Amino acid sequence: MSTPVEGAAAAHAPTASEYISHHLGHLSNKHQDFVVDFTVFNIDTIFWSIFAGVLGCFMMWLAARRATSGVPGRFQAAVELLVEMVENQSKAIVHGDRSFIAPLALTVFVWVALMNSLDFLPVDMFSSFFALMGWDSVIAYHRVVPTADLNGTLGISLGVFFLMIYYGIKIKGFGGWVHELLAAPFGIWMAPFNLLLNIIEYLAKMVSLGMRLFGNMYAGELLFLLIALLGSMATTFGFLGHVVAGSIWAIFHILIVFLQAFIFMMLTLVYIGQAHEGH
Repeated sequence: MSTPVEGAAAAHAPTASEYISHHLGHLSNKHQDFVVDFTVFNIDTIFWSIFAGVLGCFMMWLAARRATSGVPGRFQAAVELLVEMVENQSKAIVHGDRSFIAPLALTVFVWVALMNSLDFLPVDMFSSFFALMGWDSVIAYHRVVPTADLNGTLGISLGVFFLMIYYGIKIKGFGGWVHELLAAPFGIWMAPFNLLLNIIEYLAKMVSLGMRLFGNMYAGELLFLLIALLGSMATTFGFLGHVVAGSIWAIFHILIVFLQAFIFMMLTLVYIGQAHEGH
């Protein structure tokens, strides 16, 4: 027979759906009543995005500071390989001045890769820490992966959207850019249809860029939560499933983390490269 304390603990134990819903909640400045509400700020997404950005800048600064002309160490060799890879990709895609574009691509790759890598932290680490410190009543929800938040990924893709417009105007001039919006691809006599088509193309690039990264990282985070639930089963299957499935998925997720960062960087280069070319 269970004691009253054990009975109370069991009564307050979250169900699987409550556990997942809790871990998918954001630390926000206010409750979001509508799907689109620009007055709501996900504080956890903003914090960890800035954290990953500062960490990435520090790593690149440290690599530049420690760079030597002699035999490079492991860290310098890894950074040199990364820089060379980004430089080769930007050279093959963007035909023009790449003095800003190549560093931009490197920044995007490192930043997105670091934000994605936060998914490797244990799913209950922060909630357990907040409960231990007595902060769980203040920080009831917290998500650590910014790229698993659609607001975060669309925010980055919005920056790419503005860069597409900027380089379109810079390369072709404002008049040439407007003329392309009205005349491509079916000629100036179909200007209204061309304008609508080009606006949809710009928006589709931005939305698909953010949605692709969000979908992959959200699915990965959800799978980690489902695997964590296996550990709550006091059975051999639950323990083995938690350890084996968790290990296999974590190893496979390493590929996803860096592959998604690479794809985001490549699409950024492709979209900016298209702004250098005419229809």
